[in-house]
This record gives sequence, C-alpha cells and structure tokens, in this order.
Amino acid sequence: PHRTELYEDPPSGCWPIVYSPDYNITFMGLEKLHPFDAGKWGKVINFLKEEKLIADDLIVQAREATDEDLLVVHTRRYLNKLKWSFVVAAITEIPPVAFLPNFVVQRKVLKPLRTQTGGTIMAGKLAVDRGWAINVGGGFHHCSSDKGGGFCAYADITLTIKFLFERVPGVSRATIIDLDAHQGNGHERDFMDDPRVYIMDAYNRYIYPGDGFAKRAIKRKVELEWGTEDTEYLQKVHTHVEGALNEFKPDIVVYNAGTDILDGDPLGGLAISPQGIVKRDEVVFRAARSRRIPVLMVTSGGYQKRTARIIADSILNLHSLGLLDKERAACAVGSSSLDQMVRDSAKDLSNLS
Repeated sequence: PHRTELYEDPPSGCWPIVYSPDYNITFMGLEKLHPFDAGKWGKVINFLKEEKLIADDLIVQAREATDEDLLVVHTRRYLNKLKWSFVVAAITEIPPVAFLPNFVVQRKVLKPLRTQTGGTIMAGKLAVDRGWAINVGGGFHHCSSDKGGGFCAYADITLTIKFLFERVPGVSRATIIDLDAHQGNGHERDFMDDPRVYIMDAYNRYIYPGDGFAKRAIKRKVELEWGTEDTEYLQKVHTHVEGALNEFKPDIVVYNAGTDILDGDPLGGLAISPQGIVKRDEVVFRAARSRRIPVLMVTSGGYQKRTARIIADSILNLHSLGLLDKERAACAVGSSSLDQMVRDSAKDLSNLS
C-alpha cells in the first residue's frame, strides 16, 4: 500500500486528541446561513485549554487528507463532482456557496472538511496505539463512497476503518456506535455487506435521512420517538452498547458522538439534557475501556451555540473518571526507535498489570 503522511506516527505528545485550527469554517458570514456552528471545534479546544487539560503542543495536529488518501474509499467521479460549487452547496446545505468560484469553495469549505477527515484517520491509528483517541471534528456519517449530503462531503468514518484494516496489523473487526440524532446512512451504505463491521445506530426515526436501504446494514437499530428524554434514552444506550459489544468483539470502536440530541436542537428533535449527553459518552467509554477495546470518538452533528461547552465538559468528565489516561504516551519530542521501545515495553507492562 502507498505511504501516507496520515499514517506516520504522530509525535508522542501527551494527549491523543486531534485538532487543527483549519477545522473551522469562516467565510464572510456565509457559515451563519447554516444552523451548524462552524467554529464549534475551536471553541471546544479553547474550553479545554481554559480548564488546563490541554495545551497546543500537547495535542496532535491534524493534517489534510490528500486525494490519494480519499481515493481509498471515494470514487474519482465523486471527488470530481466536488469541483462544482453547486454540488458542494447542496451537500453543505449553504445555497449561496453555489455562486462562489470553486477555488474559494475548495479553500474555505472543503479544506476544513478534508482536514477534519485527515484528523479522524490519524485518530484511528492513535486509538489503536493508546487505547483511546478523540478527533474534535469529523463524524461525517451521511457521506458514502460516491455520495455526500447533510453537511458531510467526505466519508471519514469509512476511510478510517478501511485505513486501519489495510495498514494496521491486528485490526480486522470494527464496531461503529452511532449516537448522532440522525441515521448514519453513509457508513451504512459503505459497509452494507461487510461482516467485519458491526453497526449500532440510535436515531430519531422521523428525520433526515430516512434511508431505508441503508438501514439494512444496521445490526442493532434503536429508533427513537420525537422528544425522547434522558431516562429512556440512557437506558436504551446502555442496554444496546453493552449488547453490541457482547455480541461482536471488535478491534476498535468508532463512536460517532453527535450532540444534536440536545433538547432544542432545530434538526435533531430529541430532548436530551447537557448532563444526559455527558452521561451518554461516559456509558460508551466505560463499555469499551472495561473490555480493553480501543475507542475513537468523533464529534459529528450538533447545531446549537452551547454544544461546544457540552463536548468540552464531556471530555473533562471522562478525564476526571480516569477513562482518558496519558500513561501510554511518553511525552518526548520526536519519536526515535528508542522512544518506541520504551513505549512498547511500558505497554507490555501495563497489559500485564
């Protein structure tokens, strides 16, 4: 397989948290025409810095996925379609984008999404190495190999799993736990007939995308009613996450942690409290980490101004509970083979304990 920058070992910085300032979409106020908070990713990072959990030099810098990377999943035909501004306008649901020259669309809209996609791929490798990783962006679960939609232009979840299967020895089974308010029809279409991938999806059954064909790929389908609240929601998530991980033992869990389940979200139609979201993430991390299954979290949908604070609070909560640990990551700058040996022997010791 060809080499890719996304698969070089990231510097053994302390935290397997992936981000780049390039994630944020800011362009003449156009981003305000979509209910999406297009600066949410940077806000999450700022909250984590304020709480002294992280600093710039202690997180992994995401790199933009190249065409070569994207072609691992996407068809050339699909990538060529993104050279038409009207196609990108339809995918991102920001109509005026149709009238912009494509080089502007590439730089201001697609580059941030490609960088988040690169971030998810990098985080997949990190999760396997360190037991967990969080990409502060990504989770474009409506995009499949040849079709985008619902603000999702690249299939980062599919890409990450394919990269892991192809390039990381020992990873041959994956579970996707998709808890965004919307059905994750992109990865479902991509993995429709792939027995190596188990999909659990909990979503509002009445909203976008209502993709009946893609539903056939869901092994554990949790269809929710309008206005579902914390108690019922958390009970269902707990039961089905445990059930999913008991039924199929994966080498990695990809957790699509959309916050559009939040009460008042204009698109999600559910009524989960901020505390309910924090608790939900805890349920998933406990289930994966107690079984020693690496877990990769992506942030996906979430369309309210208070979303960034909730994501940050959730990460702080996971940390305070000891579900995000640092010890396997030696904080040396630059990774020599000696560093690697030290890390590997530390890993072996922690596996014995």
